[in-house]
Amino acid sequence: MAGDAPSSLPVQLVEQPRLLKLKESFIAKFGSAPKFYVRAPGRVNLIGEHIDYCGYAVLPMAIEQDILIAVEPVNNDVVQLANTNSLYLDFSASINDIQIDKTKSQWHNYFLCGLKGIQEHFGLNNPTGMNCLLDGTIPPSSGLSSSSALVCCAGLVTLRANGKTLSKVELAEICTKSERYIGTEGGGMDQAISFLAEEGTAKLIEFSPLRATDVRLPSGAVFVIANSCVEMNKAATSHYNTRVMECRLATKLLSKSKGLDWKKMLRLQDVQAKLGVSLEEMLTIVEEVLHPEPYSTEEICKCLGISLEDLRSQILSQNTQDVSTFKLHQRAKHVYSEAARVLEFKKICNEAPANAIQLLGELMNQSYISCREMYECSCPELDQLVDICLQFGAVGSRLTGAGWGGCTVSMVPTDKLNTFLKNVKKAYYQSDVQRLALENNSLFATKPGRGALVFVEA
Repeated sequence: MAGDAPSSLPVQLVEQPRLLKLKESFIAKFGSAPKFYVRAPGRVNLIGEHIDYCGYAVLPMAIEQDILIAVEPVNNDVVQLANTNSLYLDFSASINDIQIDKTKSQWHNYFLCGLKGIQEHFGLNNPTGMNCLLDGTIPPSSGLSSSSALVCCAGLVTLRANGKTLSKVELAEICTKSERYIGTEGGGMDQAISFLAEEGTAKLIEFSPLRATDVRLPSGAVFVIANSCVEMNKAATSHYNTRVMECRLATKLLSKSKGLDWKKMLRLQDVQAKLGVSLEEMLTIVEEVLHPEPYSTEEICKCLGISLEDLRSQILSQNTQDVSTFKLHQRAKHVYSEAARVLEFKKICNEAPANAIQLLGELMNQSYISCREMYECSCPELDQLVDICLQFGAVGSRLTGAGWGGCTVSMVPTDKLNTFLKNVKKAYYQSDVQRLALENNSLFATKPGRGALVFVEA
């Protein structure tokens, strides 16, 4: 059941070398033993890029790579955070005075987002202090959701340490909201799959209300993740938040042209719902209403009949105040066509025709072209990597996550997997000294993993 709370599993640490090692490191660091451990997985989005914040369903699966935190609640008001990776510095703060610096995307700020979300949800006046040691296996800024997994893990840590309970859906919704403390206007996919994932199945994640449906992937193919080794940090870049605003502005202009109450409309899905038309019909409306040339802020104000001050104070987010041009036609076209591809992907998985793998691969390829051409969220390295993956046997390949760097996901027939891995290694990683150093964690086949949970020593 997806509606229940995250599982709590008793484990024998001798059988769990990673947990055992984390316990030993924790004792060496804090001088006492952790009381429990919390794990939250990263994810790969198979199809449905940049549409969750527009209100549309997406199709991710959890991966085996995760954030794991050892925790000891303590009788003071201090939260102490440490990381097994020495590149990430220790941090401590008063638990009653949580300050999140939006200008710095330091690792501890993502933990503080999850912590603050739970504190505020319950109105905890006297939250318990904690010692926490984190061990992460998700490559950072790779588009596999390391930051959201950390927010989710911290939320579940804080929940457990304070003796509270919530359902997975409630946790996902709180963690989505609380990640905005760091300035990311995300749509909720990453947090939803981190909590709602189940082993062996991908999920169709739908929003308002949040729900997850199993999607059985075809046997006979595997999904391979390949890291472009170009880091992209969502909170630190304006690209991501500019796209969110372009979709919001397209929503306003489409609504106004159709005589809807545009001030109340926030997401592209709202326009479709209000008009009661299909995604195909929405694409026709986009062609009729929005021009392909970029819109200036002046033109947007004119179309909506508002002042520049109103635009900045009522519509644009804090970090998009200085953007002067917006591409509305291209962004809306991507969103409505990508939303249709997600539904088609699920339908093919459900009906399982003989050529399912081929059909799903074609949808992934179309998604990638739309991300590259219409949403402009690719980069030269991702383009090169997708080409290499298709050249060596992938039936479909696309960027996954926000883009502008990070990873590709490719669908590869099982019988071609070994030669595929060997050839991609040679063509992309071994041809470049910097990539060669990162090669071991950069290319791997993955299968749907389970969602966030708590471990206690048996």
